[in-house]
Amino acid sequence: MSADQGRLAEGAWTAPVMDRAELTTEQVLKRDIPWEHYMSTKLISGTCLQLLRRYDHKPESQRAPLLEEDGPAYVRVFLNILRSISKEETVEYVLALIDEMLAANPKRAALFYDQSLSGEDIYEPFLRLLWKGNWFVQEKSCKILTDIISARPKLQNGMLPNGDASNSKSKLTSTHDVLRDLVDWLCSQLRNPTHPSCSIPTSIHCLSTLLREPYVRTLFVQADGIKLLIPLISPASTQQSIQLLYETCLCIWLLSFYDAAVDYLSTTRVMPRLVEVVKGSTKEKVVRVVVLSFRNLLAKGAFAAQMIDLGLPQIVQNLKAQAWTDEDLLDALNQLEVGLKENLKKLSSFDKYKQQVLLGHLDWSPMHKDPSFWRENINSFEENDFQILRVLMTIIDTSSDTTALAVACYDLSQFLQYHPSGRIVVADLKAKDQVMKLMNHGNTEVRKNALLCVQRLFLGAKYASFLQA
Repeated sequence: MSADQGRLAEGAWTAPVMDRAELTTEQVLKRDIPWEHYMSTKLISGTCLQLLRRYDHKPESQRAPLLEEDGPAYVRVFLNILRSISKEETVEYVLALIDEMLAANPKRAALFYDQSLSGEDIYEPFLRLLWKGNWFVQEKSCKILTDIISARPKLQNGMLPNGDASNSKSKLTSTHDVLRDLVDWLCSQLRNPTHPSCSIPTSIHCLSTLLREPYVRTLFVQADGIKLLIPLISPASTQQSIQLLYETCLCIWLLSFYDAAVDYLSTTRVMPRLVEVVKGSTKEKVVRVVVLSFRNLLAKGAFAAQMIDLGLPQIVQNLKAQAWTDEDLLDALNQLEVGLKENLKKLSSFDKYKQQVLLGHLDWSPMHKDPSFWRENINSFEENDFQILRVLMTIIDTSSDTTALAVACYDLSQFLQYHPSGRIVVADLKAKDQVMKLMNHGNTEVRKNALLCVQRLFLGAKYASFLQA
């Protein structure tokens, strides 16, 4: 082998000057790869060369019968090339061939599990490239891994695909290892995108497929991945952003079947975001997956109270009046409507108030100025070591929403008026200084309610009823 041949074989030649992150599949597939050279240097066999000559640069109409007849043989050829040849242009080319093969017919992913490939480690080449390649290589490896691992056969005779014996240790890469690495890579891309415009859409697209598996949901929650989805849930207008929104909401729907994910979602602002999306979206598939998520979450935790507080019953009525064609969406809307009505009857006014405070969505709803609400529920404020009061203090200390500040001050003043130990409790919370700062606020309503709260704090319950907001 000549020195030049050796450099070619080892991938030492530099690639043409081009931003490899911006490569397209079409550009890569126009390349002429020196297959004959690879055979002469014994990096591929004569049989591989014959198969490649029949397949390379041929239209899908000619490739389809070849794959129908010798599909597993072509998979073996592609895998062998990825293992034995490190030259970047060739690796990119073979990945583009596999990606194109699967895109033309997703059922071809089953070729990787043909019995004739039972001794092959079908995952390792892609898993290695997932972490080491350029963006084009990483993206293709991720998509291909997602496609083939999602197509694997179910457990049969104690054996899993790719050598995962249920009763023995195998040297082949296990499906659990692949799923774990895939989830880690996808989360790393969502946290720190390698590509400014492609990393997030690619990651969400793959997650929307992989999260169909219960094991992946577990891995994703353990990787703290849910919080990476929440910022992506917002109304969209362009075709690309609508697709990203749809697939993000699809991930949320899939996670809504897993209790640990639901518990985590309950600590986020996912519900207000989903409500905003469903209010502003005209794309039926987006509305459908959000409504299906609502239906799943309705019976879990405090989501029903959140939905009611965010006005979902009226939104459902508005959605039902539109001309949808999807039967699943229509059925889900009807079920959601019934469920919300039932929950509306069950929820006490204090439950609704509590959700409003915990969400930070304070406004002048009727209960705030209803004396009967305060008389009937004043003892409920003692729950969880006066949790609601502590949240009100956080709002007063950190919120920039003038309505929320005004309502929080007013509610604190109402607690001072109606609770027999109101002054002691509020003093223990060190509320005075925080509220007094708001007496110089630029907003008139905030100043007025801060003043009322301070007056009641100094006067006590005996005289507090003489003060009016």
